[in-house]
Amino acid sequence: MSHVNIGKTYSGPYKAMLDFNDQAVAAGKDAGLSPLLVELVKVRASQLNGCAFCLRMHCADAIAAGETADRLAVVAGWWESQYFSPEEQAAMQIAERVTMIGDHGRLVDRGVDVDGILSEKQIAAVTWLAVVINSWNRIAISSHYLVHP
Repeated sequence: MSHVNIGKTYSGPYKAMLDFNDQAVAAGKDAGLSPLLVELVKVRASQLNGCAFCLRMHCADAIAAGETADRLAVVAGWWESQYFSPEEQAAMQIAERVTMIGDHGRLVDRGVDVDGILSEKQIAAVTWLAVVINSWNRIAISSHYLVHP
């Protein structure tokens, strides 16, 4: 596959993605989601998609919002730790469901009662955030965004 930066080649869809992102972030704020929970959703989806560019960005954003290295170190195994609140666990379960939506063989039920933990607005907002970060992951990976130390 060639190394075409799709956002630079066609800026219209890229600008629409920026607006889409802003709308999803606004939904998260309206639903009362914490900035750390929002970043955890972005980090978890980016881990599953293997998007180094988005991982670097959203780990840095999480740290800027007060996240700790200990918690970031165990996001990939969040269900095996006691680091995350029930709301954060529910959000990461949603992120996994959205990210692996077509891979039912890998989709694991982590035993989190999403409906019993998050409100309908929160579930919808987390789902939109997961859809957006999955889109960004695909843009960054297919455009081969550089990730230098």
